[in-house]
Amino acid sequence: MNINQLIADFPLLQNLKALEPVTWLNPQYTTCTEGLPHVGLTADDVTQAEQRLARFAPYLSLAFPETLKTHGVIESELIAIPAMQQSLEHRYGLRLEGRLLLKKDSHLPISGSIKARGGIYAVLAHAEKLALEAGKLSSAQDYAVLFSDEFRYFFSQYRVAVGSTGNLGLSIGIISAKLGFEVTVHMSAAARAWKKQKLREHGVNVVEYAEDYGVAVEQGRKQAATDPGCFFIDDENSRTLFLGYAVAGRRLKKQFEAKSIRVDEQHPLFVYLPCGVGGGPGGVAFGLKLAFGDHVHCIFAEPTHSPCMLLGVYTGLHDQISVQDLGIDNQTAADGLAVGRASGFVGRAMGRLLDAFYTLNDQEMFDLLSLIYHQEHIQLEPSALAGMPGPWQMTANQSWLAARGIDRRKRENATHLVWATGGGMVPAAEMSEYLAGSKR
Repeated sequence: MNINQLIADFPLLQNLKALEPVTWLNPQYTTCTEGLPHVGLTADDVTQAEQRLARFAPYLSLAFPETLKTHGVIESELIAIPAMQQSLEHRYGLRLEGRLLLKKDSHLPISGSIKARGGIYAVLAHAEKLALEAGKLSSAQDYAVLFSDEFRYFFSQYRVAVGSTGNLGLSIGIISAKLGFEVTVHMSAAARAWKKQKLREHGVNVVEYAEDYGVAVEQGRKQAATDPGCFFIDDENSRTLFLGYAVAGRRLKKQFEAKSIRVDEQHPLFVYLPCGVGGGPGGVAFGLKLAFGDHVHCIFAEPTHSPCMLLGVYTGLHDQISVQDLGIDNQTAADGLAVGRASGFVGRAMGRLLDAFYTLNDQEMFDLLSLIYHQEHIQLEPSALAGMPGPWQMTANQSWLAARGIDRRKRENATHLVWATGGGMVPAAEMSEYLAGSKR
């Protein structure tokens, strides 16, 4: 690959290489009518995922008592953050037209991050397939029967593996071990120590690699390929994971309806999603497009040291290029976003449905983490703050708003939703370190 020629063809790469925060407005963006067929999945696929999660709800209520109050449904709060909005208006010197909301996937039950959507769903789908094929379960049964020694023994004959920067490993490790699977999580040695410890406390085998996330995935995939009884959950290419995330779209629509929040041509919705390999934000964005159509605008946020999805979509090379090819080190405190090579599946599937991408540095994430902790008393990890500057990044761009047909009145009616992806389970000592990072 001739990097110098690539930079000549795609000038923004010079800014990425220099680790400068950038905003890229996606020229491929199109309508849902034109863009959704390229995803390769449909609303019916999301409906089936919803129905599968409903079948497992009785089991989840028993296995994880923290889901009792939601009857086994893994869902997060939608809240207004007016104090944070006011503080950010002061920080960025710009009044935000419309309201600012937070989607607290950071506090999802079981594993405390957005990965509780896709990761847990992928394991449940696999467990159901095994049990149905063995004739031990009928889809018409009460799935509470899965919470038994009989089924734990049955699943113990099989293995589950995944490569992860941390949060996906937590969700897959915890649910797999609870069901009875023998589970291995392949992780970079740089991943958070408390996440590895928590996995080991649940009986999960954690394999560490000196290299980054990409190597952990590659090695996990290779080991699983030699074991016919092992199911490798591939974050880069899994449509099952993607569908687990996509269910969020319809659920958010119901939350909006319950709060009388309108989303239509006169009331646009802007959603800001932190992006690592792309499966989580890509699946959520797909679900949002199915739920709200062209009235929702999805923007991805990445660290300056790990802008893999922006790089892949901007150049059209997707998973054929990594940030390391540009000489970028992929070293960031936002460990959930520390990915050098984006999902080719997500980039190709969703590239036409994403409005924009931007990058920000670690210090900005630390500062915003401290700000929301003190202003709203909400605990998040650095990667979960990547979406927070988004409303100010995007609404300051008058030409982009005009191109989307968003005039002053629509801006005043707009809802800006920051998707908080993790942090609810961060230990107190770790949180203190994060807050200290803001002072640095």
